[in-house]
Amino acid sequence: MLHDWALRAQRESGGRVTRAETIHLTLVFLGELPAERLPRAVEAARSVRFARHELPIEEACYWPDKRIVWVGPRKTPAETAALADRLRLALAAEGFEIEQRPFKAHVTLLRKAGRRGGLPPLGPIAWPVEEFVLVRSRLSARGADYEVLERFTAV
Repeated sequence: MLHDWALRAQRESGGRVTRAETIHLTLVFLGELPAERLPRAVEAARSVRFARHELPIEEACYWPDKRIVWVGPRKTPAETAALADRLRLALAAEGFEIEQRPFKAHVTLLRKAGRRGGLPPLGPIAWPVEEFVLVRSRLSARGADYEVLERFTAV
């Protein structure tokens, strides 16, 4: 559903569409980590508890400074913000350097987009939050490829 919307938005804004299999919401970005640090990240993530909830996808926006089109809630739900905060705290306690900018729930769907026209209408979507994953990303000619290291389910 989001990928189809992104293809329509691409006709208006240009840019590169996020591949359907890589659509995600980033809770915490750790950047490049040496392999020996990964088990500590997994342990930190295992300590995070959260309840199932829904993330409303209600609006589409264009960030001109980053040249991306994203979708997300008008306001990050408390449950999603708490999940991101708990994960940040658990990772920081393990010595990981965490970005200091405030968390803004968003799903990037276009990169290198221009702002030629408006974005197509986006009907409300309820994104179920039932798990989060720890992934390792690798850049390739087709964009980012993600390797799931471990899945963590809601309680």
